[in-house]
Amino acid sequence: MKDLDPVIHAPARLRIVSALATLKPGAALTFPKLQKALDMTAGNLSTHLRKLEDADYVAVEKTIEGRSPVTYLSLTRRGRTAFEDYTDTLRQLLGGTS
Repeated sequence: MKDLDPVIHAPARLRIVSALATLKPGAALTFPKLQKALDMTAGNLSTHLRKLEDADYVAVEKTIEGRSPVTYLSLTRRGRTAFEDYTDTLRQLLGGTS
């Protein structure tokens, strides 16, 4: 049996990846919407996003819309696969089937 992915396993990062996994592949969410949905501070969210981005689990795209900067967040293909593996491993640990 595989171990749980330590990058995803931290509670805040698990919440982030879970939220982004609800989006269709290729879809993105803005930083403020994710921050509000998870009720996290901007600094805390940024710190955990950096770890997920470093693992190539989350894509961060910064753009300008009008005169305002906007940050879009999405799961990468690798991130989606890692989350699916994580949930499969968790089910196995809990005695369910995968």
